[in-house]
Amino acid sequence: MKKFYGTATYVQSAGCHNDLEIDGFAIAVCEEIGVSLSRHRSRSFDEMARFGDDLSSFDMIVALSQTSQRRALDLTKFYHLTVDYWPIMDPTAIGETREQKLNAYRQCRDQIIENLTRRFGPPVITP
Repeated sequence: MKKFYGTATYVQSAGCHNDLEIDGFAIAVCEEIGVSLSRHRSRSFDEMARFGDDLSSFDMIVALSQTSQRRALDLTKFYHLTVDYWPIMDPTAIGETREQKLNAYRQCRDQIIENLTRRFGPPVITP
């Protein structure tokens, strides 16, 4: 999001579970497009609340799995915000070789880019 649309919008990565360490394949395929995830951390929804991120202050949540969508809808049922569901494939169990795994992660990355473009229009910052 920041790579294509700048930093004027507050973006927080979160999910149902805390995966503090970002997957190495995700880091590698994002580096290919100039996005550094090596220092990136994601939080669970519960951790966001503990760190002071109130979900009611967000305008939109993008869920990339049905589990995340259900949790987001449950947590925000009394708030006026949008919960979008983007069914992105889970690349973690695809492929046996490094190149096959990287290709699966590239497909996932590209699905996210397609959804960003569909939802927010063409990037304002050239990738």
